[in-house]
Amino acid sequence: MNRLKISARKRSMSLKLDCNWRWSGRISRVLLGLCVFSGVLSLFAQTASWQPSPGHREMPIWPGKVPDGQPLPGPETMKIDSDFFVAGRHVTGVFNVTQPTITVYAPTGESTGAAILVFPGGGFRGLAIDLEGTEVCDWLTSAGITCVLLKYRVPSLPYDWHCKCRPDGLAISTLALEDAQRTMGLVRFHASEWHIDPHKVGVLGFSAGGYLVAEISTHFDHRLYAPFDAADRESCRPDFAVPIYPGHLWTEDNFELNPRIRVTRETPPTFLLQAENDPIDPVQNSLAYFAALKQAGVPVEMHLYAQGGHAFGMRSTEFPITEWPKLVERWLRTIGITSK
Repeated sequence: MNRLKISARKRSMSLKLDCNWRWSGRISRVLLGLCVFSGVLSLFAQTASWQPSPGHREMPIWPGKVPDGQPLPGPETMKIDSDFFVAGRHVTGVFNVTQPTITVYAPTGESTGAAILVFPGGGFRGLAIDLEGTEVCDWLTSAGITCVLLKYRVPSLPYDWHCKCRPDGLAISTLALEDAQRTMGLVRFHASEWHIDPHKVGVLGFSAGGYLVAEISTHFDHRLYAPFDAADRESCRPDFAVPIYPGHLWTEDNFELNPRIRVTRETPPTFLLQAENDPIDPVQNSLAYFAALKQAGVPVEMHLYAQGGHAFGMRSTEFPITEWPKLVERWLRTIGITSK
């Protein structure tokens, strides 16, 4: 759930939030709540750090000291919003993650052999761990796909927790990208054990997580950290990529792709989806990335919808855009990742 500057045509409003972005006075209650999700602690029931559902084990991704570790504002916490709903349900956020982990969810029926790393959004400030995490895994596993949920480090660039601002909205999300690269290697290293085809491992992310999808799709030839073990000798290039309402991908001044996202012909096949009325991450993010992918000759499919807003995740609403998982399943068949 990235927070890019909203169009100057939209009236800004003053909110008591732990963020300093401009908002439209017409933003829906859901979108307003999502900014609250990342900032207003008084509206949350705060609990201990997040734990996966029974039967699933959360595993650290680093075998020792986490590279480039930085101090955070406080201990890891999970906060459940008590004031707003997405499709009739609360949203759960995880904050101050210093020890990144993965949770592997095996298919509930016949396995396709495919696996998808899931990157929840949260503006690099936190992680929408249910809306854009566990609920996605429920869908993927029902479709015969292994889901690997990454709880990556936050806060992380381009969010700056020292000054509560975004000094460089186009920065590489170094800590999160390190975690994503490491996870891709781990999945391929454990492919046999987890019953995964190492040539059918993709990534899917939302908003800030969608930006992370684009980053690992274009920053796989060089790891940002010194190798630890055999897992880091595995390729961290995704076999396919699914950014959903991604942010940070375009420069507003000249409508060009973020120069840090260097698309080449080696960038994996990509599926893009976004609403044209998204007031948080404008549709130009998907358009700029689509144009760059096409120019490089990368197979890409894009779906734009007139309505839908931002941060709807997997939850069904009155808008047709929320039927997007069916489109992804069909696309995975067309590119040969699944056969059913």
